[in-house]
Amino acid sequence: MTHLDAEEKPTILVVDDTPDNLTLVSNLLKTNYRVRVAINGEKALKIAFSETPPDLILLDVMMPGMDGYEVCQQLRNNHLTAHIPIIFLTAKSEAEDERKGLSLGASDYITKPISPPILEARVKTHLVAKAYADFLTDKTAYLEKEVARRVQEISAIQDVTIQTLASLAETRDSDTGNHIRRTQHYVKALATRLKSYGRFSAVLTPGMIDSIYKSAPLHDIGKVGIPDRILLKPSRFEPAEFEIMKTHTTLGRDAIQAAENTLGLKVEFLSIAKEIAYSHQEKWDGTGYPEGLAGDAIPVSARIMAVADVYDALISQRVYKQGMSHENALAIIRQGRGTHFDPDMVDAFVEIQIEIRDIASRYRDTDVDIEAKSKQLEVLTG
Repeated sequence: MTHLDAEEKPTILVVDDTPDNLTLVSNLLKTNYRVRVAINGEKALKIAFSETPPDLILLDVMMPGMDGYEVCQQLRNNHLTAHIPIIFLTAKSEAEDERKGLSLGASDYITKPISPPILEARVKTHLVAKAYADFLTDKTAYLEKEVARRVQEISAIQDVTIQTLASLAETRDSDTGNHIRRTQHYVKALATRLKSYGRFSAVLTPGMIDSIYKSAPLHDIGKVGIPDRILLKPSRFEPAEFEIMKTHTTLGRDAIQAAENTLGLKVEFLSIAKEIAYSHQEKWDGTGYPEGLAGDAIPVSARIMAVADVYDALISQRVYKQGMSHENALAIIRQGRGTHFDPDMVDAFVEIQIEIRDIASRYRDTDVDIEAKSKQLEVLTG
């Protein structure tokens, strides 16, 4: 082994209650290693558990008080020291003694009297093995952190992309950007509550709830394709106009499908986004659109979105209407139980109504928001 600077040398902890043994081993190793000594098990553990633990421990078995076997066991039971190689250096030469030491987690077992070449070779071998193990551990930790960072980065890109697309749709609608935020948090809260219902416990996994949360802002993305003369009309639609307006569900689904086709692989949150965009106007009794689906034929994600979307539309002030109170909006949601909405979803919504009201308050539209939207619509309508 080449000579190294003191700071670069591995540290060897020698544990023995006999001063002559400590001196002998220290002299053998001090050229190539930093050597620390402990005259009993208690001191050895204190050094091992310190901020600068040794790289390898040479441990005697027969010591007063805490013997070497107990020291070894405590070192192995602590995650901070479990990886440190331990070599028993002892006069106990019976096979059963060696078996016991190795069974407790020692890396090696050397009997006294010491053979310097054997001791040096064994120490070197175990330090090299530890160095490789440490390298692999560090590499694995680095790769895990890098993967986590990349996943977080991709997730952030997804979120920004969704918000950008949703904001694009919002620029051509009477809704403010806060509508997107509110409904996104409504659906997460409602889905989380519904998970405790037996009907939904298997479907609404944490991953599914996260996908619904991410996808919710795209529920009206298809409105980008609706002509301004219809989309921005402040009065009731004529039958022909309403038929055109209804196509926003299909337009939204097809736009997301086109993006998924371009991507070339199936992504869960985009699949959920398609469900929400296409089916959030369906009604529990089958009177909704675009397909007139009823009951459980309507995707769970779309049923959740329907409750959240209608509630927010009711409480929101727009350039052409005043918003309802929470109590009045909740009463209308209750009236729609079993007709417009899945009954269990209405019950769950009522159960978390305080949380829903808090979300609505946290992301409420200010007068500035409404005025800005009014001016935006004036520009669009000429």
